[in-house]
Amino acid sequence: MPGRSNAPLSPATITNTDRPVLELSGTKLRVALENVLTGCEGQGGVERYIDALKLKSKLFQQALIERSPADLDIETLAGLCTFMATVRRRIAPYLDEDGIRRIGQALTGLLEGHRKTENIDERMVAFSGRFAGNREHRWVRDLAAEVLHNVAPDLYPLMTRWVWNAHSNTGSLREIWFGDDVDYLTIRVDDRFETFLMLREELSVFLTQNGFFRDIVYYVDLLQAHIYAEYICAQGGTYLRADFSSPEDPMQHARRMLGLDGIKADSVKMRLKSIDGETFCLGDEKDGVHADS
Repeated sequence: MPGRSNAPLSPATITNTDRPVLELSGTKLRVALENVLTGCEGQGGVERYIDALKLKSKLFQQALIERSPADLDIETLAGLCTFMATVRRRIAPYLDEDGIRRIGQALTGLLEGHRKTENIDERMVAFSGRFAGNREHRWVRDLAAEVLHNVAPDLYPLMTRWVWNAHSNTGSLREIWFGDDVDYLTIRVDDRFETFLMLREELSVFLTQNGFFRDIVYYVDLLQAHIYAEYICAQGGTYLRADFSSPEDPMQHARRMLGLDGIKADSVKMRLKSIDGETFCLGDEKDGVHADS
């Protein structure tokens, strides 16, 4: 493990001069990683969470790539929303015939040529532009971000507002920013695609340096979720307590951020329901990932 000085991590190799330089704290990241690994120890290990995230991605691909987004139905969308914590609380008004048609059309445009990342910021703006731009529709950007990341996790980092929101100066990025007075600092980094891509690259380098070599994109997600979940828990406000009360289970909030609420602290199993209704059970020490009838 690297030394424990509070120096910022060295930026990852930048091949595009427009990409930002992120000043991340090595100390904060090491503490966060240790907390994640410790929190997972009593719940079947960190690998169980990685398996769950991989299956989550598979379900999105099944629903939106193997099938046309234009054919999306209410039941399928509602099923996907269970895995998107910041979407599921607000999307209910669109779970009708007109709403599902609008979302299906928006997703068709967003996912057209989804293996190409060019103009992704413009595509996300166009997606959001199909809906009202008020406070009640802030979930729309998160929907686009979750969909892109889960249908092609190798190409698209997780770009939700809880990872980084430049407008409100909040997100997991702020919690690992280098400096002693970050709470009073406005971080001059925007929230475009290149920023999230650079963040994932730097976290990937950090994880590799600490002995993680497989499924890095999912470990990055888990690490970021735990970082922001700890911030939310520390705030303890009335509004936040509605969904994030003080946990006995150290991974409770991280699971919720990732939409993996089905994992229970007192069980080595997790159940996820696929698009076709089949239930998968993860984390069984004997059988691994299997269909559970």
